[in-house]
Amino acid sequence: MSQGMKMPSTEDLMSMWQASGLKQKILFTFAMIALFRLGAQLPIFGINNEVFSNIAQGNNIIGFLDLFTGGALGNVSIFALGIGPFITASIIIQLVSVVIPSLEKLQTEEGEAGRRKLMQYTRIFTVILSVFQATIFMVYMKHLPGAVMPGIPFGMFVISSVAVLTAGAMLVMWLSELITEKGIGNGGSLIIFIGIISGIPVYAQRTYQMVVHSTAMQMGLVVLLAIFFAAMIFIVIMQEAVRKVIIVNPKRQVGNKVYGGMNSFIPFKLNPGGVMPIIFAVAILLFPSTVLSLVGQANFKSEAVKNFVVTLTQWMSPDGIPYYILYFLFIVGLTFFYASIMPNMQPKDIAKNLKKYGSSIPGIKPGKPTAEALDKILTKTTFIGAIGLGIIALVPSFASYITNIKTLQGIGATSLIIMVGVALDLINQVKSHLLARNYESFLKQ
Repeated sequence: MSQGMKMPSTEDLMSMWQASGLKQKILFTFAMIALFRLGAQLPIFGINNEVFSNIAQGNNIIGFLDLFTGGALGNVSIFALGIGPFITASIIIQLVSVVIPSLEKLQTEEGEAGRRKLMQYTRIFTVILSVFQATIFMVYMKHLPGAVMPGIPFGMFVISSVAVLTAGAMLVMWLSELITEKGIGNGGSLIIFIGIISGIPVYAQRTYQMVVHSTAMQMGLVVLLAIFFAAMIFIVIMQEAVRKVIIVNPKRQVGNKVYGGMNSFIPFKLNPGGVMPIIFAVAILLFPSTVLSLVGQANFKSEAVKNFVVTLTQWMSPDGIPYYILYFLFIVGLTFFYASIMPNMQPKDIAKNLKKYGSSIPGIKPGKPTAEALDKILTKTTFIGAIGLGIIALVPSFASYITNIKTLQGIGATSLIIMVGVALDLINQVKSHLLARNYESFLKQ
């Protein structure tokens, strides 16, 4: 390290911590997380949650969904729906915004006011989805032997439970928005992250019970953990890798001084969507899977209908090959979709701004040729990132099958990518916050 560089002392770091307001943001985030975890433990009145909890442990779809709610679904708590309805509503609104001109205008042309209006539509749609999911869930619970305490009228039970679950889903959505606005990190991703983290001790205990008496299983666990560790390394690489496009800036003379003329670059991330394509893909696949799983346990009079539902359930199950094929395709498609809607990854806008300020890419004419060149670069970069993300998402799941240790399948690649991605995002936000405050203090001196 050169002598001109000076590492910040402990006192400097402490003063930055106090002055930046970071402490208040972190404490507020912890308070919101504590409130979410409290709600995840409060069961709905009239439910014997042990019955459904046993089913969740034996059903891969429900168990996988329970992981993302932090055990709230298995407990049949007031937060049983979790952040799922809000995430699903966000996906649908963003997809619809691409094909409906009026919604696209709100997103691209009307700035902050348009985005607030789109968010209001998302909230309304979240309520509709919550009512729909809660109704299916409660009807299923009513027909599950021993799940509902005797003596409770069916109509009153469904209405009150649906109202509580919908209110719980809206409260989780509100908590996630508060974390995003006043805390640290993306609220929705952080709530999913906390849900996954809270389930790790349970998965660890089940795995220990499986491998404790078998040397072969213990060796398989070592191999599986090594693959998980390697996947985490590749996830970090995917999250941090960028394609740098060199930009030549013009020189400007002001009086006797010359400004500019130095080369810079535009960083295009290899994985522009971060963890969002994974979260979106899981939400899209789990919604029909969960509905089919619940419906499939009903008593159908028609054998043909029953067989059809069972077949669809098997196809959409996280254990089946079709599920992983769809999962891979959704990740690739959603990565491209997310890249296409990001404001800082629009080739035409970037080319227009470069031309406006007299900057250019070496060897490429300004204007339309620059936009076409940037589009090709973005397409190649996003393609590599999407394929890489899809492969990383599949490898640990296949490793679970090869080693025959399926107790850790719930915290497989999907959870790893979300955990690492959210952790990196938190670290970057903390760094950015401290650097911004430190830069402001420097300017005031």
